[in-house]
Amino acid sequence: MDDVTDESKAAGPAVSTIAAAIGTRIAQRRTLRGMSAAELARRAGLSKGTMSAIEAGTANPTISTLDAIAVALRIPMTDLLAHDTEPGPVHMPGTEIADGEEKRELLRRISGGHSLEIWRMRLPAHHASDGVPHAPGTIEHLYVAAGHLTAGPTDALVDLGPGDMLAYAGDVPHHYRTGDEPVDLTVTFATPVT
Repeated sequence: MDDVTDESKAAGPAVSTIAAAIGTRIAQRRTLRGMSAAELARRAGLSKGTMSAIEAGTANPTISTLDAIAVALRIPMTDLLAHDTEPGPVHMPGTEIADGEEKRELLRRISGGHSLEIWRMRLPAHHASDGVPHAPGTIEHLYVAAGHLTAGPTDALVDLGPGDMLAYAGDVPHHYRTGDEPVDLTVTFATPVT
């Protein structure tokens, strides 16, 4: 597989800041997994030399190579590409929604020992939907900003109102059901990256 662009081969030892950052992220994730560079190369279908160059930031891997590495590390490829989030305030202005529309918006994704996704979910009145079970070990957190709903694992549904928070195993079938009013809630998924 060893897909690196011709520019990286011609460029020699020059290190781009993007390639260096990606290489650092790969090495960090590999170390967290307790995996050697040789083992990661084997699982990704790469040579040890290519893996070493990628981690050193002296190679310019293709998307397919990064995808193979991400699969071998069992992480989303975006974890290798995303810039570290700034510690300062992050403001996400509210958005409009049409009457009767269901809308879900990813507010932020934070990686580390867990992949953390924060979504805003708006459900219309008299709405019911089943949640697809997420990856093993995922915990789903619901925080209700407005409205009332019944939600949670299908065998242990809970009635929720404004200000209520519910956390449950998101790797099992779950359900959301609204009553006579629309609901605005924040959903956070915490998924282990091991």
